[in-house]
Amino acid sequence: MSRSKIVGAIEIGTSKVVVLVAEMSEGRMMNIIGRGQSTNVGMKKGQIMDIRSVSDCTHAAILAAERSAGTQIEHVYLSLTGSHLWGFRHPGATSISSSENLVSRNDILRAVENARNKALEPGEVYIHHIRNGFLLDGTPVDNPLGRSGSHLEVQYWHVVADERQVKDSINVINGFGLDVNDIVVSALASGTLLATEEEKRMGVLVVDIGKGTTDYVLYRGRRAVQTGVIPVGGDHVTNDLSLGLRVKSKLAEGLKKRSAKAIIQKEDRTQKVPLVGDLSIGDSFHSQLSINKITHARLEELFIILKNKLGSALTRKNLPGGVILTGGVSKTAQIAELAELTLDVPVSLGTSPSWVQHEELRQPEYATVLGLLYNALHDQQAEERDKGAKPQTKWLKKMTGFFG
Repeated sequence: MSRSKIVGAIEIGTSKVVVLVAEMSEGRMMNIIGRGQSTNVGMKKGQIMDIRSVSDCTHAAILAAERSAGTQIEHVYLSLTGSHLWGFRHPGATSISSSENLVSRNDILRAVENARNKALEPGEVYIHHIRNGFLLDGTPVDNPLGRSGSHLEVQYWHVVADERQVKDSINVINGFGLDVNDIVVSALASGTLLATEEEKRMGVLVVDIGKGTTDYVLYRGRRAVQTGVIPVGGDHVTNDLSLGLRVKSKLAEGLKKRSAKAIIQKEDRTQKVPLVGDLSIGDSFHSQLSINKITHARLEELFIILKNKLGSALTRKNLPGGVILTGGVSKTAQIAELAELTLDVPVSLGTSPSWVQHEELRQPEYATVLGLLYNALHDQQAEERDKGAKPQTKWLKKMTGFFG
């Protein structure tokens, strides 16, 4: 009988590093047993600028998580974000080779290889190849094996990253004496956690608004058909408030969290809110209207950028499941209303599934790291069907040629 595995999910974010530790049993059950967190420095818009500083912060969070769990992490699942990430759609095709025109396993493998082997620019590396279904003589099919036809095509969405950023992220974890079992882009981690299978089937967009970036994933027919990163996040709202109100960034951050609203209302004109809010002598007051105007403008700009990127995919007809917002910035008052007005599709706030029982972990800023654990649980189920795989095999296969 195989013993349980101790898995660490690590999110190295722009403002903080979060580590969750879970015990995963052979019965495919998961129990979160530890958590660690540290303020992060050395990152900008999700990209590592100072690897030594990021390493120190990450190692502190890992240590705290292992102390909390009372055990050491064995397998690491790491999220990846940043404006260096991008994706593209590229199919692969082949003619059916058998004389009976029946699709064989080799036909499928040829089509898949053609889709996955598009050359990248120097310094770029594939992170994910996401299969989006097959076309047999132009007709969509779930599984073409054994079916009759003459031309097979497979659709893929490919996610690409900057090679140096990926290597730096791996080296941060390796520096603690751990190996990376798998890397998952943040959007996919959050989307896997928050969108139901029915929403993915209908069509749904999951938008994770973090401190430095906004990550999104679009699902259709239960498949992730598009991902992306917008280099705009909560820090931009804070900076706008700092400049517009002429206050220090730390105070602007607190004001944003306590008082900012995404929608401007009539009563804002007469309301004043304290800058510090701790009843201290000499605390200054600022107009609620000014705060909300600044917040509204920046968040509206973010949603307009998102709308322009997705184009016709972002319509009520093509997105019956609507939009799910998550990430720390999604806690901004009335942000869902603003998003719905700007995007013209139904918008809701993401809620964690019932298996996340700790109240603090149900907060939206933990969606990515919880999604990593969910991904790890599915990997364990796959490993049970392939007992011989080493912990690093899945990652090394995905990154063929990366370490060469």
